[in-house]
Amino acid sequence: MRLDEPVHQTVKLFSDEATGYCVQLPRWRYPVVCNTDAGVLKYDNYEGYWGEQALLDSLCQSYAVEKSILEARKQGRSVTEQSLADGSIKLTVHVGGES
Repeated sequence: MRLDEPVHQTVKLFSDEATGYCVQLPRWRYPVVCNTDAGVLKYDNYEGYWGEQALLDSLCQSYAVEKSILEARKQGRSVTEQSLADGSIKLTVHVGGES
């Protein structure tokens, strides 16, 4: 899934307001707001009526993969990424003498 760059702003959700990096998912009425200071996502997809949950799940999975790779590289590790048939992603972090 290819998305536009997130924009840091305050946005109105249906019954709330949120500030953070806003990511507009395809066919979602409201953006997903990532408050990186608090480590919190805010969004309103009205239980799937205003946005498909699978797209949010994919965003969260992509974030987790990228964050894991960055943290492993900070520790001098190399990482292999493999997409699996069920849509999940297998990361292998190479430690020590492994190749």
